[in-house]
This record gives sequence, C-alpha cells and structure tokens, in this order.
Amino acid sequence: MTNLNSIGLDVEKSKILAEKLNELLADYSIFYQNIRGYHWNIKGDKFFELHDKFQELYESLFVKIDEVAERIRTLGHTPNHQFSVYQKEAKIKESNEVSNGIKDVKDTLESLKIIITLQREILDLSADAEDEGTNALMSDYIREQEKLVWMYSAYLK
Repeated sequence: MTNLNSIGLDVEKSKILAEKLNELLADYSIFYQNIRGYHWNIKGDKFFELHDKFQELYESLFVKIDEVAERIRTLGHTPNHQFSVYQKEAKIKESNEVSNGIKDVKDTLESLKIIITLQREILDLSADAEDEGTNALMSDYIREQEKLVWMYSAYLK
C-alpha cells in the first residue's frame, strides 16, 4: 500500500500520467490562444459563422484546461502554468496568420489531430493505471473532438 497515492493509484504510474497530462495542458493552452486569435481576427464572408464557432471552441477549451490542471492535482502533482513552458513542450505551435478562415479551420483540424492522438495515449496509460477518472475525461474529450473533426472537415468540402 505504500506505493499508492492518496486516491489509491500506483505512484509511479500516476507520475507518468501527470507528465502526459502536462503535455496535454501545454497543447490545450497554445490551441486555446490560437482559437481566440482566430475568433478576434477572422475576416471575410464567413465571418459570422466562424466567429461564433471559434468562440464555442475556445470556451470549451477553457473548461478543459481547468479540468486537466485539476486532474493533475488530483493525481498528486503540479500542473505547469508558465506559457514559456507551454511553448517549449507543446506540439501545437502559435499561429501567425489568424484572419484567413480556411487556413484557420485547417489549423484547427491539425491541432485537434495532435490533441486526440495524445489523449488516446493518455487513455491507454490511464487504463493501465486503473485510473478511471482520467480515463473517463479522455474518453469524453475524444468523443467530442472526433465530432468536431467531422464538422470542420465537412465545412472545408
């Protein structure tokens, strides 16, 4: 029992999960700021629909950032909070061009691919650690984001 943390999970497996969740936190944080940039700066004939869709997405990301950070704390670790760390660790990079709707949607799809892939990795790790809390969170995120991929992809057709 000495190798279990306060919620009954293996200490070493929880540490590995927290590290991966911190990677996800970095990607979510950069993605969030990119989406806010798209929302603020979008131009053109699709302004109204994309402006609203980007707002929906960044509001959802805001909640997820908080949930991921709180999950890291629940596992007994510290969530990273420095943007300089996020920039180094994230696979998603800051967007420079934020007013071209088609490019913004393509970048959104690429970011979702990165995030879903990482969440699937976390899902596997959480299953191995018998961490139902993290597992449920990742399952919910993946299901929601797969639908977004379908919708944004359909928009581009």
